[in-house]
Amino acid sequence: MSAEGDPGRVRPGGRTARVRAAVLTAAGDLLAEQGFDRLDLADIARRAGVGKTTVYRRWGSVPNLVADLLAEMAEQSVPRTETGALEGDLQANARLVQRTLSDPRQGRLFTAIIAAATCDTRTAEALRRFYEVRIDEWAPCVQQAVDRGELLAGTDCREVIRAVSAPLYYRLLTVGQAPVEADADRAAQAAVAAARAGVFTTQVDEYGRADSG
Repeated sequence: MSAEGDPGRVRPGGRTARVRAAVLTAAGDLLAEQGFDRLDLADIARRAGVGKTTVYRRWGSVPNLVADLLAEMAEQSVPRTETGALEGDLQANARLVQRTLSDPRQGRLFTAIIAAATCDTRTAEALRRFYEVRIDEWAPCVQQAVDRGELLAGTDCREVIRAVSAPLYYRLLTVGQAPVEADADRAAQAAVAAARAGVFTTQVDEYGRADSG
């Protein structure tokens, strides 16, 4: 696909799929090792063991390649865990985020991508899409809690999920420390407490419908 297209939406098979997988792995490795600013398509091609012409023709630019990498990461992420209780579900979500951010490769990879997103609009959009996919995956856990009566009607399910992972990213990016399991459990407990207190609840009418006004 040309640089004008969206390589993140292409899912080829056969040799093309193997080339794509090798290039994305190489891009992730180099991004974790040296950051976004030093990422170069020719270096990625060498690491992947493919011709640089193939990489330039398909992705065209580093931001396009990073966008494809994020799309692949979103699709390959672990699906949500459903325990039948809000606290168990959010703890599972928090621990998944914690394990990702504490992984030596993945933690550096996300740090590099987040840093790049502050100055590159293509990367910022790709990162936003990545998190939208993950929030879409986990938000039903919160809706199920609403349906069970654990939370009030009108609870913003997506905001609850964001509140779980936000403290873990904050620790990684501002303190410079990978979160540990205790941090994950604390983040989940705080999100549960806030959700039960109605912090994420919009105003509802007498029929339990959210008031968007």
